[in-house]
Amino acid sequence: MPATHRAVEAVWRIEAARLIGALARVVRDVGVAEDLAQDALVAALEQWPVTGIPDKPGAWLMTIARRRAVDGVRREVRLAEKVAELGRTAERADGVEDDDQVEDDVLRLMFTACHPVLTPPARAALTLKMLAGLRTEEIARAFLVPTATMAQRVVRAKKALADARVPFEVPTGAELAPRLASVLGVVYLLFNEGYSATAGPDLVRPALCAEAMRLGRVLAALAPDEPEVHGLTALMELQASRLRARTDAAGEIVTLLDQDRGRWDRLLIQRGLAALDRAVALGGGTGRYTVQAAIAACHARAGTPQDTDWARIAALYTVLAHVAPSPVIDLNRAVAVSMAEGPAAALDLVDALVAAKTLARYHLLPAVRADLLTKLARPTEARAEFERAATLTDNARERALLLSRAAECSTQEP
Repeated sequence: MPATHRAVEAVWRIEAARLIGALARVVRDVGVAEDLAQDALVAALEQWPVTGIPDKPGAWLMTIARRRAVDGVRREVRLAEKVAELGRTAERADGVEDDDQVEDDVLRLMFTACHPVLTPPARAALTLKMLAGLRTEEIARAFLVPTATMAQRVVRAKKALADARVPFEVPTGAELAPRLASVLGVVYLLFNEGYSATAGPDLVRPALCAEAMRLGRVLAALAPDEPEVHGLTALMELQASRLRARTDAAGEIVTLLDQDRGRWDRLLIQRGLAALDRAVALGGGTGRYTVQAAIAACHARAGTPQDTDWARIAALYTVLAHVAPSPVIDLNRAVAVSMAEGPAAALDLVDALVAAKTLARYHLLPAVRADLLTKLARPTEARAEFERAATLTDNARERALLLSRAAECSTQEP
């Protein structure tokens, strides 16, 4: 991919949510807003390689999108009033939005895309596409479904919002609580995509993590008495505290047990622990995000890997599996069991997941199994599992690590 195209893609990931949110505020249709934003992206791909990247790429994209919107609206006489509104906003010379307005637009976009008229998977997919600027294939990877299936899901979701005339607003009163859980789920997925990218050359995408944490703080201010809002904020900040230590100077992966804990962000840890205390004080000790935050806190409080309370982590995963059953949670619990009780006990749990076939395309299942086999001195089997795991990930850094582990197994074979 040419350097300019990579730059356009990077700008898109950063600006997508603000761009679509600002457009949706005016056109009142998130599907139309995304189409306009995509038109601006195409224009950037065509023009920036020739003219160079503008000083304010986000403002450039907004200007182009608004011009396309004006052109389209002018073709529809019945929308004449919107032409005037769009024209007024397009007249801003610097193309810069008020920070509070931009924040409100993104929040409105979140709640609109997470409207109950959509199914939970559709809400998450649509919001990841619009807020995170993820490609359809990346979202499909995160949901472990074919790309074509995800593309249809996104199209149907936008049509459903348009057909239902969903208002572009943040709900209030009794409408807030049921909508909040869906939004929290999407923010969590957004953070996870930043913390461990499903595809591409980099393991982490800090901008996505930062955006998810910002949205989490906005939600905490909006619903200060909701424990799970604080639980999710705690979880993200505790996890994000390790971002700098997750890769080395060359961008290669550094596993949790090998990380330099001196590079962990102590301020984020303090903030995360405070948010966790707040969630528990509000009675959310068994909430899915609060329990995960408690697990992250076990790592944050351990000065060395040997100090980690793996038995407590395994017990917390048992609670989490009851609150929010998932084979991925079962896999994480198996890892904790391996540290607390040994690899043999964990291998039985992992083999049960293999037999169930629910994680057949999830690369971490064979990766975990390979690690357990390595500890059990079964290098030939471990090598095959590492190689299989490498074929299942689209992330270049993860693939390189897995193939490196497979090569190490080869040197240990009889």
